[in-house]
Amino acid sequence: MSTSTESLNEHAYRKSPAKTFASMSVPVLLSLIAEPLTGLVDTAFVAKLGTEPLAALGIGTMVLSSAFWIFNFLGIGTQTEIAHCVGAQNKKETATTASTALILSLAIGFIAALLPIFFLPQISKFMGAEGIMQSLSIDYMTCRLAGGPAVLFTMASFGIFRGLQDMRTPLIVTTVVNALNVVLDWVLIFGIGPFPELGVTGAALATTFSQYVGMAITLYALHKKLGIKPIFDAPRCRRLLSIGWDMTVRTGLVIAFLLYCTRTATQAGAIEGAAHQGIRQFVMFSTMLLDTFAITGQSLTGFFKGKNDTLMIKQVIRQTFGYSFITGIIIGGLMIAGADLFAELLIPPASYAVFYSAWTIVALFQPTNSLSYATDGILWGIGDFAFTRNAMCISCIIGIGFIMLITMFQPPQPVMWIWLATGAMTLIRSALGCYRCWQLTKA
Repeated sequence: MSTSTESLNEHAYRKSPAKTFASMSVPVLLSLIAEPLTGLVDTAFVAKLGTEPLAALGIGTMVLSSAFWIFNFLGIGTQTEIAHCVGAQNKKETATTASTALILSLAIGFIAALLPIFFLPQISKFMGAEGIMQSLSIDYMTCRLAGGPAVLFTMASFGIFRGLQDMRTPLIVTTVVNALNVVLDWVLIFGIGPFPELGVTGAALATTFSQYVGMAITLYALHKKLGIKPIFDAPRCRRLLSIGWDMTVRTGLVIAFLLYCTRTATQAGAIEGAAHQGIRQFVMFSTMLLDTFAITGQSLTGFFKGKNDTLMIKQVIRQTFGYSFITGIIIGGLMIAGADLFAELLIPPASYAVFYSAWTIVALFQPTNSLSYATDGILWGIGDFAFTRNAMCISCIIGIGFIMLITMFQPPQPVMWIWLATGAMTLIRSALGCYRCWQLTKA
């Protein structure tokens, strides 16, 4: 399948839907797995330092992921807009949209890196950190914030490539970046050779350096593919910012919910905080895995939306749903079967007592969770960002209400109840998204 900006008039998906969907999904799967896999390595390395460093890592990664994740419209919105342009066979608009998205990402990246610096002590305290845990989390966040421009630039770049139906270039970049990160983690966390032992701060430095390497690679690849020139188009920028508003409201509520969950677990104690971090890190891994089909579905739906081909959009919906649900069942089964192994890998022994019940809850909700991501990908592909915003608002508000009850009544096994509330939130989100996609198939 061609990945150029040429019109893909006869998209390979028309002749071989299953083969094409798989050939696009495999590179996405591998690229998405690489990042959370590196996060699991971070967690495994830092877990050897003790519960307080691990809990500090959990706070730092949660806050920083949230700070950058809120701008994920740069990747998602750009992917949809580029796919529409390619489907409509408009080369000029494709290049203009890509350039505008990259300039916007750099501008937002610098702002996102600078503003939080002044509030890190307050942020870490809000997240329930005290003493050495607070100090470690501040050091980690300070180092990670320096990588803000690189994170958002790469995010927008991946959206461009996937809108072009090119899933392989993001895989190459992600593989290089995360392989480098793992090596630097080992060297800087434990102090190998001439390098000092930096602990949690070493993990942050490894990630930041690797992110700038990734930025350089994506810039080179984009210039080679599109001949990118620094063009800024105000109408395109307004369109991306309009998408950004819907996505920011949606993502902001998700972040508020997840931060509230992490804060509640951390306030329950270092043991609970470490258990929650271990589970959360795996959930991030499974989320990226489930996003595989959502991203492929988004690219294909966006392309056929650009061509106004309703029949092909319906076929993409059915295929995305089927693959996603089966994957969710498999993930849940593997989680239950391998619970002991995951506990040993992800958390210190002191946290075992609060880990297993919560882990089982997360496993049981995986099939439902898979459908929620599938619906997001489809609806983003057709450009229905407002509906995904509203659906997430409803589900997150209900989820936050559940967490407030947990905080108020302080039941035993708080980590289990936190993940039960998370599962309920996902169930509501999935039901709303499935209903909307069902409407599309009946249109």
